Amino acid sequence: MKAFIHILLLLALCVVSRSYAMLPVPLDLATQATVRATRAWPAMPPQPLPKGLRPCCAFGYNLHAALWGISVPLYQLDNVVEAERLGQHQYNDNMLAGLENLTGLSRENNGILYTTRGGFIDTAHVRDTADMTVYLFSQLLPKLGQPFTLDLDSELAQRRVVFNAFTPPSDPAERYTLAAWLAAHLAFQVAEWHEIAQWYGFESVPGFSEGVSAFSPEDLYSNLLGARLAVSLILGGQTVSQDVYNVAMSQALNQALKQFGAQPPQSTRFHFDMLDGHWWNSQKRVPEKYLVLKRNYQMGDNRLPTPVPGERATPQRLMLPHCWQGLALNALGELQLWPTTDMARLPPPERYYTQADFPALAASAQQADSRQRR
Repeated sequence: MKAFIHILLLLALCVVSRSYAMLPVPLDLATQATVRATRAWPAMPPQPLPKGLRPCCAFGYNLHAALWGISVPLYQLDNVVEAERLGQHQYNDNMLAGLENLTGLSRENNGILYTTRGGFIDTAHVRDTADMTVYLFSQLLPKLGQPFTLDLDSELAQRRVVFNAFTPPSDPAERYTLAAWLAAHLAFQVAEWHEIAQWYGFESVPGFSEGVSAFSPEDLYSNLLGARLAVSLILGGQTVSQDVYNVAMSQALNQALKQFGAQPPQSTRFHFDMLDGHWWNSQKRVPEKYLVLKRNYQMGDNRLPTPVPGERATPQRLMLPHCWQGLALNALGELQLWPTTDMARLPPPERYYTQADFPALAASAQQADSRQRR
């Protein structure tokens, strides 16, 4: 009898958790990132590191592929999605999720869609940075103010998130809020490094170049949107469990895209067609680098979408704070990129790279691309 009652209580808790996550999610995507938690909400325990990145999309649609210079027959990547049919978000904590994405068996449906206020949005990039923010927050909150290091998987460099000792706010809600913004601040740096690593030779699958995706015009704006969405969910108490977060993230992504003026698939394809030969080359195949002709080398977490010619809607600026209650976030934690044997194309750092080095690395990449395309 006790076991039966226990099962009923667990089922009731599950129903309550899911209905709680289905409440309208308050999203604050304004330029001034002053949002704070009204209380220190219950939070999920430290989560596992997201396992790799979701297979994302080269810019364009109906893309064909080549492997070792040989066309892959019967393969075509549509790439285009719509806001109402993005499926159920799934925190990316296992490698099977990536395989499910590739085979179409995932509960998620990822790709690119056009929005009037946010330009092109890549939902895989949005989800990846949202998950990284939640991961860092779950690891950071219990140890806020203590020195510790998180080792991430290598991407050319050995990625380490290093947290420094400091005296955190005494108020629990302020501590909770600070942990959320610091997590987003660092998660976006992880996304920035990924763009740099792709350009300088990082390959998730050995022999399959990712240069086609490096600095793609929609990438980092999409990542920044993911960081902002994750912070909204954390501060709104929507990360009490993975189930609650997954449901809330599904709803929040749909809400945000509608706020940005999400367009139907035929409009996304129309805008791709208008930019063919300018932003992308429909005659090229994945992973040919110059399938993508337009790149955005801007670094930093104060961004407008890459402007699309002819769009008259006011663009949505996204940004993250650099300070909280007088505390500089860069002094509390940083992403460090330590040298490995895979960094042959990168100029050697004095000791390790940090976010301060990103603009110079991106500018060098831009100059090299300009020379190569002449």
